[in-house]
Amino acid sequence: MPSPRAAHDTASGSPHTPPQNGSGPVTRRTVLTAAAGGLALTGFAAAPAQARGSTALSVRGADLSFLPQLEEVGVTYRDLKGRVRPAERILADAGATYQRIRVWVNPPAGYTDRTRALLLARRAHRSGLRIVLDPHFCDFWADPSKQPIPAGWPTTLPELSEKVRTYTRDLVRAFAAQGTPVDIVQMGNEITAGILWPVGQLYPADGSQRWSEFTTLLKAGITGARQGAGRRPPRIMLHIDRGGKLGDTQWFFDNIVDRQVPFDIIGQSYYPMWHGSLADLQANLNDSVTRYGKPVLVAETSYPWTLEDGDGYENLITDASGLPDVERFPATPAGQAGFYEALRDVLTGIPGGQGLGFLAWEPEWIPGVGWEPGAGAPNDNLTQFDFTGRALPSIRAYRRP
Repeated sequence: MPSPRAAHDTASGSPHTPPQNGSGPVTRRTVLTAAAGGLALTGFAAAPAQARGSTALSVRGADLSFLPQLEEVGVTYRDLKGRVRPAERILADAGATYQRIRVWVNPPAGYTDRTRALLLARRAHRSGLRIVLDPHFCDFWADPSKQPIPAGWPTTLPELSEKVRTYTRDLVRAFAAQGTPVDIVQMGNEITAGILWPVGQLYPADGSQRWSEFTTLLKAGITGARQGAGRRPPRIMLHIDRGGKLGDTQWFFDNIVDRQVPFDIIGQSYYPMWHGSLADLQANLNDSVTRYGKPVLVAETSYPWTLEDGDGYENLITDASGLPDVERFPATPAGQAGFYEALRDVLTGIPGGQGLGFLAWEPEWIPGVGWEPGAGAPNDNLTQFDFTGRALPSIRAYRRP
């Protein structure tokens, strides 16, 4: 998700984005980014490959990267029966199979750097969850509106590519060394407009398109991820923010394929308030698996369970006008649960069993921690726990097939 700072750059398009397969500018969602060391572990089971033609969703999980910070300020979570339990265990008991972990290079104190990410991985492992690693390749939030190079990193392409390779290698190696190997690695976060700006910025203000530089950096990170994993290479996901935007998705991945970037999974952010209806999502995902021969994963999603605000910090979604299926899925706990059930139906219907599943974005991020120091939580009505930490009915969407 994009940061609140980017929320005002709406999906109206940008003069710096490329044509949508010859039919107009690529729309640019900039919404909710922010929003916001270890003991050796053994016995971690590898994720089974999804059988072709199966309708089972092998990936059912969530990004819970704010969880330690929330616990540190006293937030607790309760399951549907009212029992106090860690949030990741509540989701795992509901049937979740994966946890996504965000990693920043040098974020503000308390936010998820490598050390905190490794601790989260050990917790996920103890709950039986596999790992999706989400390195932002930034010191803090990265999304389609911003992808700055970390302070202290090189700023020329050859040196920066080598830094991306070694950084990714060492990061993935650290997870493997503590017995929590990464199953899926994202190459950056919502990389629709490139990474590591300005070197890998796809659509800079001068109107150029730096596909060569961008894909050079991607390939360096992919090489590093495979080197760090050793004999158990992770699956590589390329994650963009075009869930229901078919033309934009084709533009991006046509260029990726033309430049021979090796990857395994097409990842999409899908927030219906910015990316269209579930029918739009279904059309786009169906096209992708046919056009590229790759499985698809909804790598980020969420939906409001209320239009109320829990912390006095204005939420990104304050009315239902932008929800395309609001009559089917009102902003209530039941409406949110219905949305997740319909999303499951879309994914299980992807041709050839190529719909891997979904990852909810920060469903535990109830009031208590801001998207940056001193700020609030702008999506506390998009969680799967209410303002007091009680699980909402939508967690049943993690159930086993």
